[in-house]
Amino acid sequence: MPRFMVERTFADGLLIPTNDDGASAMLGVVDTNAELGVTWVHSYVNAEKTKTFCVYDGPDAEAIRSAATKNGLPVDSISQVSVLDPYFYH
Repeated sequence: MPRFMVERTFADGLLIPTNDDGASAMLGVVDTNAELGVTWVHSYVNAEKTKTFCVYDGPDAEAIRSAATKNGLPVDSISQVSVLDPYFYH
């Protein structure tokens, strides 16, 4: 399955409550993604909580974009990526 990096901007900041409402919202995203064959692997958030860098597995970039649209999430860019780590050449 191809892997993608999705960059997002949240002008007002990413505000996810750390309670049952936040957990429910995240599960809703996961469920909607699954309808399109998309899996949210994990995300990185900058200190200001205005940018996220999210790793997804999915069939193609259009499925990733469709899932974001259905979830009401912005998309600045989608790039297909592969892993490169410090041990790659060893």
